[in-house]
Amino acid sequence: MRKHQSLQYMTIFILAQVAWLSLLGLWIYRFISTYHLEADSALPHPMISARANVAALVGGLILLVAVSVGMSLLFARLNIQLKITQLYDNFIANMTHELKSPLASIQLYLETLNERSVPQLKQEEFVRRMMMDAARLNGLINSILEIAGLEQKGAAFYFDVYASESLVRSLIEEGAEQFKLPPESIKITGSADCRCVADRNALRIVFNNIIDNAIKYSAGKPDILVRFRCAFKNLVIEFQDHGIGISANEQKRVFNKFHRIQSRNVPSVKGTGLGLYWVREIIRTHGGRVSVSSDGENRGSTFRIELPIYQASKKRYINRLLKITRQKWGNSDAGKEGSDAGR
Repeated sequence: MRKHQSLQYMTIFILAQVAWLSLLGLWIYRFISTYHLEADSALPHPMISARANVAALVGGLILLVAVSVGMSLLFARLNIQLKITQLYDNFIANMTHELKSPLASIQLYLETLNERSVPQLKQEEFVRRMMMDAARLNGLINSILEIAGLEQKGAAFYFDVYASESLVRSLIEEGAEQFKLPPESIKITGSADCRCVADRNALRIVFNNIIDNAIKYSAGKPDILVRFRCAFKNLVIEFQDHGIGISANEQKRVFNKFHRIQSRNVPSVKGTGLGLYWVREIIRTHGGRVSVSSDGENRGSTFRIELPIYQASKKRYINRLLKITRQKWGNSDAGKEGSDAGR
């Protein structure tokens, strides 16, 4: 349906351009004909001078170019809007499925408890599963609300100065514990004798999303290597997995909002298409950048995060983040030189 609509719009655009070019041809033909007619005329003062015709032609050409450029911009904007609409439709479809699945599970357990005599142990199991489904629903709703808050400048970030190595190691260990990863599934290597400015909770979200992504897109047990170091003016953190990999075309789009990788080789995983978009926006807010690389199918992926080193890079921007934190939260110690936060 979308492709059919796009073809219709493109056809209309092409026909409009053909019409304008035809008009231009007729205009030029009329100008040349009138000019030759005046040149051959014996009248000393023709009713329409050649100069007036030239002015009319130039004015018409300017108008024609302006209209053509305007139509091109409108067509480009319409094409972008169609893509956004398609992404939005995919997001709604994914979210509907994600929300209905735990809700249907909770409803089934409640109906069973209401209509049948269930043993005590089974009741406890039902309650436990309903609580898990409820937590999943809550997580989905919170992710949407937090994305909305992140896109608005009023997001409640709390920035402070942290020792980079202890921050990275503690967040990775918390993520491994949350996802119940065995010690052999995630390895941490490197050292970072530098400091960075971060919102610890926001950075936890970033790490957890990348770890979750590695787990979802690994054919077997996840094998994640986390490397970090202080390089020139940036703290560099790399998450390398041995999953299904990401094609070159997809690498450019994985951080887009609502984007999901579409391939027959990609396993069917649950999600909203917001996780990596969330990662990118949080890292941008920190003044850093995130990228992904992959050697190809079934050769794994590497997510690379770069954060400015405190007082070595983007000083004005980083100090502004700390100032906003102090003003918003009323903490006069946040971000001060020599702060013990995270050390």
